[in-house]
Amino acid sequence: MLIQIIQLLLLFSGADCCDPKNALFITTPSPMEALSGSCLWIPCTYKPASPYDINTANPVTGIWLKHNTDLNNRFSVSGDPSKSYPMNITGNLKNKNCTTMFYDLSKIHEDDYYFRVENIDFNAFAACDPLQITVRDSPWSPTVKVSGKQTETEVVTITCSAVTPCPHAPPQLTWDLHQDTVHITENNTDGTFTTKITQNITLTDAHDGLMIKCKASYPVSGGFNMADSNVTLSVSYGPKNTSVGVSPSGSLSAGQSVTLSCSSRAKPPVHLFTWFRHSSQGPVNVSQGHTYSFNFTEEGQYYCVASNTLGNESSPDITLSTTAVRSDL
Repeated sequence: MLIQIIQLLLLFSGADCCDPKNALFITTPSPMEALSGSCLWIPCTYKPASPYDINTANPVTGIWLKHNTDLNNRFSVSGDPSKSYPMNITGNLKNKNCTTMFYDLSKIHEDDYYFRVENIDFNAFAACDPLQITVRDSPWSPTVKVSGKQTETEVVTITCSAVTPCPHAPPQLTWDLHQDTVHITENNTDGTFTTKITQNITLTDAHDGLMIKCKASYPVSGGFNMADSNVTLSVSYGPKNTSVGVSPSGSLSAGQSVTLSCSSRAKPPVHLFTWFRHSSQGPVNVSQGHTYSFNFTEEGQYYCVASNTLGNESSPDITLSTTAVRSDL
């Protein structure tokens, strides 16, 4: 007898939160958080401590008790219609599955819940494993993520995901991408659920600075409860809209000082401007830098090339003459 007592003490050593005589443990993703007016899916399995076990040849009853293990606080009893709502045990108890659906929660349901199994030769509380449930009035904001390199011509995947405490009434997700999307409700490793929508986008420079807003609408008693989140794209791209300006404008006289300036839109910014003059032998590199100043002597055609780490772009030619300055678009 003494040996058996020692074995029990060793078995339950470290379980200071409960009675060493306890012979039942459950696994749930405690603590769990629910949305007021919605339901809560509670993934749950139980395991009698060795050497105890249930006898599957006989009925197995599961009981949830609220606040403590006092049997007067029975909140839900499997097989008892008067005690099955709003907390209904849906798992197969003979398979040690105590998964439970909790309907229409409100703040009054915030508490610790204890699970009990009753079988012909086995009756025990999971006193060491209370399920802590909290209830919130406002929904969770969805999470918006961008996967992939945010560079023009690259394809990125944009995902909006939302906590889904009740897979039977998942949130509806919408965003302003103006494309059809498919809702997917995924089972997480702990038995809980997440609802997602995804969209692939081929990036251009026009997407830089684009804010993508995702809204989650949770069905609750009497309507919907909504929250939203957003993400702003930061797209890198090569030079765009490269052009040349000239000062002074209009007709030029021989020997007059003239300054050409090159402008371009790029991210990261242009790190090199290169100037070329057309000749009978082809383009000639005449200068580098944002501006090119020289004394005008004869008619000629010039252009600049803007470069950054992602590429380069040439401006249209500009023609300098004694009669006018022409831009050859």
